[in-house]
Amino acid sequence: MNYTLHQLQVFLKITQTQSITKAAEELYLTQPAVSIQLRNLQDQFEIPLTEVVGRKLYITDFGQEIAVAAERILNEVHAINYKTLAYKGQLTGRLKVSVVSTGKYVMPYFLADFLKQHEGVELVMDVTNKSRVIESLERNEVDFSLVSVLPDNLPLQNVELMPNKLCVVANTEAQYQDQPYDWSIFENLPLIYREKGSGTRSTMEKFFESNGIKVRQKLELTSNEAVKQAVVAGLGCSIMPIIGLKNELLNRDLQIIPVRDFPISTTWQLVWMKNKNLSPVADSLLNYLKQEKNRIIQDKFKWTENY
Repeated sequence: MNYTLHQLQVFLKITQTQSITKAAEELYLTQPAVSIQLRNLQDQFEIPLTEVVGRKLYITDFGQEIAVAAERILNEVHAINYKTLAYKGQLTGRLKVSVVSTGKYVMPYFLADFLKQHEGVELVMDVTNKSRVIESLERNEVDFSLVSVLPDNLPLQNVELMPNKLCVVANTEAQYQDQPYDWSIFENLPLIYREKGSGTRSTMEKFFESNGIKVRQKLELTSNEAVKQAVVAGLGCSIMPIIGLKNELLNRDLQIIPVRDFPISTTWQLVWMKNKNLSPVADSLLNYLKQEKNRIIQDKFKWTENY
C-alpha cells in the first residue's frame, strides 16, 4: 500500500460531498485532478470504493469503511501538527463554525486577522441554511454559529457582532422616486422570497404581519445568491441584507427602493450552547472579538451606513 495523505484527503471529501465536482470545488482543485487522485487510491484496492449508477456517484460499503479510517488518520496527522506548534508556544487547534448563507459576507472579516495572528489554528466553516446551522449547534458539532435571528427553545450564549440591515431592492431598469414610498407599494411589487425557515424571510414576514401589510409573493428561492440573481434579471424585487449587495450596488445592477420604516434590522450574533466547554481556540476568539469587533466594523462595514 502506497496511498498518500493527499489521496485520503481527496477521497474523504468525495465521500462527504458525494460528488467529484463538489469535492474539487471545496478543495480548490480541478475536477481531473480529483479524479486522478481517486483512481490512484482505487488502484491499491481490489474492492471498489465507488460506483456510478445513472451518472450519480455512490460510495460502496467498503468505501465508507475506508473513509472512516481516512478521517481517523487525517485527524491524527492534524493532532501531530497541533502538538508541534503547541510546543513552540503557539495557539493551536481546529475552530469549527457554521454560518447561515448570508453570513458568508460577514464572518470571514471577523476571523481573518485572528487566523493570521494564530497560524496554528485551522478553520472549518460550514456555510449552509438555518436549519442545518441549528442542527449543528444541537449536536455539538461546532464551536460557534453565526445567525441573524436567534433560534427558539435553545439555551444559548451569544456575542453581538453588528447590525443586519434589510432593504427593499430592485434592478435598475425601473425608476423610483427619492422620497420613501408608503407600505401600499408592496401590493403591486412582485416579491421574491427566501425559503421557509430563513432568518431573512422570518424578519420580513414578522414586519408584514405586525403592520398588517398585504404583499404580492411571486417566487421562492433557496439561497441569497439565487434571490440576488433573480432580482438582477428582473424577475421581481426582494427584501435583502445590504451586506451581500456591495458590488451590485456599486455596479448599478441593483438599487434600493426607499420605503417607509426601511431598512428593517436584526443583529448578526455569534452563538454557542450555554453548557458548552469552549476550547482554548474558541475562548481566544471570543476575547479577540470583544476587543476588535468595533475596529473591524469600522474598517470593513462602514460603507453600509451610506444606505
